[in-house]
Amino acid sequence: MPLENPELDPIEAEEWLDAVEDVVEHDGTERAEQLLGKAVDRARGLGAAIHTSGPTPYVNTIPADQEPELPGDPEIEKRVRSMVRWNAIAAVLRANLESSELGGHIASFQSAAMLYEIGFNHFWHAPSEEHDGDQIYIQGHSSPGIYSRSFLEGRLSEEQMLGFRQEVSREGGLSSYPHPWLMPDYWQYPTVSMGLGPIMAIHQAYFMRYLDDRGLRDTKGRTVWAFLGDGETDEPE
Repeated sequence: MPLENPELDPIEAEEWLDAVEDVVEHDGTERAEQLLGKAVDRARGLGAAIHTSGPTPYVNTIPADQEPELPGDPEIEKRVRSMVRWNAIAAVLRANLESSELGGHIASFQSAAMLYEIGFNHFWHAPSEEHDGDQIYIQGHSSPGIYSRSFLEGRLSEEQMLGFRQEVSREGGLSSYPHPWLMPDYWQYPTVSMGLGPIMAIHQAYFMRYLDDRGLRDTKGRTVWAFLGDGETDEPE
């Protein structure tokens, strides 16, 4: 008969938890996993209905005390990220003062801003004498955030930001989506119409391996990054 209160004996439960901690401390996590696995198997063999189909650890899960220190200054990065987000919103809203037909996908970048900023700050390599550069496939609707970061860096002017999504009607206007034909000195790859980004990123990675395997170009150390939204996966389907 099942217990109505699973913590009927909290002292006994605490002893079990202490035992687990003791094994981890003296023999490591692998030994704890072995013992717990055997205990679960034995309990099931005795008729206990134990369900362990919960979420599994990520492949790179590590204990908190083994996490490396985050490089840089988290507070400064947070301030910059907030500015980037604000300018992304402002670019879309100010463009829509010109015409409500312009749109601009105001929420896409906001939901992924942390990922982009960590990439810019800590992972992505620009082309240089030491590195040929990574290849970044930006999710198309996130373009306002990429532009707003460039505005903070001084790469884009306020006049250009005012021309968001007005590349045809306004000289120097910014293209709605990543478009290297319209902005050859800015975007690496076109990622809209939706679905182009993931497909091209996969084949770009294949091609990089091909170049390296054939000895045509050393592509080691270069990474292909792709940002996917629901549209990138839904529309090709």
